[in-house]
Amino acid sequence: MNHSLHHNKDFFLQQLNFIDENIKELTNLYISSTPIQERLKHFFNLYVLEVEDLLKINQRNDYISFFPKVFIGTKVTVLYDEENETEDYVICYPEQSDPDLGYISFLSPVGRQLLFKNIGEKIPLNIPTGELLITIKEISYVGHLLNHEIRTKEA
Repeated sequence: MNHSLHHNKDFFLQQLNFIDENIKELTNLYISSTPIQERLKHFFNLYVLEVEDLLKINQRNDYISFFPKVFIGTKVTVLYDEENETEDYVICYPEQSDPDLGYISFLSPVGRQLLFKNIGEKIPLNIPTGELLITIKEISYVGHLLNHEIRTKEA
């Protein structure tokens, strides 16, 4: 077992603190990067509740071994149904994004659509050229690959 996996609960606790301390800036980033029709009311409140639920479910464990949903700090493997090909995306903060390496901001169009999705869920992924049907195949923790120091910047 990778030693860094034992710190994944800390990673999510740090996320909660980061969101709490930077809620105004994060909300402004969310609003400026999300089209009106795609915005979720109370987006960060929903995210915090999801993370708190994940931590509560795993409160008796030393670390979180199973991720049923996509969160910041997870790698999601998606299956493009029509091509029968997979691709991995690491969901990260805006300043950590590097699309060429598969690191996408949770505020990016694809990142927003993947956040909170469940393993096995089939969704239409909206991209500039249309819509692709995808299936969420796997979700794993990779927060240890992300920079520990988080700053805000444009999505």
